[in-house]
Amino acid sequence: MSLANGRHYLAIPGPSVMPDRVLQAMHRPAPNIYTGQLVDMVAGLVPDLKAIARTEGHVAMYIANGHGAWEAALTNTLSRGDRILVLGTGRFCLGWGEMAAAMGVDCQIIDFGQRSDIDMARVTEALAADRDHRIKAVLAVQVDTSTSVKNDIAGLRKALDAIGHPALLFADCIACLACDEFQMDDWGVDVMVTGSQKGLMTPPGMGFVFFNDKADLARGRADLVTPYWDWRPRMAPEEFYRYFNGTAPTHHLYGLRVALDMILHEEGLENVWRRHAVLARAVWAALEVWGQAGPVRPNIAEQSKRSHSVTTVSFGPGNGQRMREWMTGTAGVTLGIPLGGVEGPGGNAEDFLRIGHMGHVNAHMVLGVLGSLQAGMTALGIAHGPTGLEAAARVIAEG
Repeated sequence: MSLANGRHYLAIPGPSVMPDRVLQAMHRPAPNIYTGQLVDMVAGLVPDLKAIARTEGHVAMYIANGHGAWEAALTNTLSRGDRILVLGTGRFCLGWGEMAAAMGVDCQIIDFGQRSDIDMARVTEALAADRDHRIKAVLAVQVDTSTSVKNDIAGLRKALDAIGHPALLFADCIACLACDEFQMDDWGVDVMVTGSQKGLMTPPGMGFVFFNDKADLARGRADLVTPYWDWRPRMAPEEFYRYFNGTAPTHHLYGLRVALDMILHEEGLENVWRRHAVLARAVWAALEVWGQAGPVRPNIAEQSKRSHSVTTVSFGPGNGQRMREWMTGTAGVTLGIPLGGVEGPGGNAEDFLRIGHMGHVNAHMVLGVLGSLQAGMTALGIAHGPTGLEAAARVIAEG
């Protein structure tokens, strides 16, 4: 007998839970891709996507995952031999840098480790040492989904401006757009990338690159640009077939339309941010109590540096793997695996799991995951403070 029978809950940090309304919008026959409703609808997606990114700039849509968006951002702005500064706070910015290196870009890497955010003093030192301005771009991840750290993107712009460095500022918001606050224009971000499958609540398969006019000027000099990734044809959605460089991701677009309506026109983006903040604090409250009498500890110690979309947590020696297996087999909940060396000092990957609380999530979903985790620790004999769920419930009650 298993208590997992019933509707399974995917509580991983992406792909996130897809709203039924999004899936229903996608369940339709293939549309005309040359004229009519679909073409008109996509033109309306552009201002809403820009509203979520808080930008007056441009957005290019691709049939791609987040790695495709990474490549599009690089190819449209850089040339072989250009130098970039890669700020590693987990697996994903380092991965973005590895992609750039494979394309012939010179990557200067500062790795801040698996439990730390970006150290602005070290960034400022590296930029100040670049007196010839060889560094053409600074790459950072707002939220690294492997470590769950949240970086200060606005602070990076201040660091660049303080010493008058002209490098472009790139931000990867794949794990956190429409979950954690992001202000592209106000924060001075030149290029931002994201995907459809997390905060945007649409199945994997679409990547987005947001960019301003400064970044597009770099496009005029870039020698890495290729026909498919070129963002300039994707600046004019009314030229529909050319806009997607071929057949559009038709059914994803229908789903995305509904997701954007839910975020912007029904709940409101600021309310979406607040909902994610409360639910994240509920998760952290439970972890804090559990850790008072056991080995549970969040990977990122300081709350202000944690993401509102995902929490990476250690349950002690080997217990992360044991908990994931118990949660799937007994409780019907799938949690995220550890990624990219997140074990850090004194631990190993089997200690860790990742809790996704992004996108289409609410109080009872998060409390259900936390209640199942508390039951799992009891079942597996993992020491823990016994009232973690109650602590989470208090956060929810206070809103």
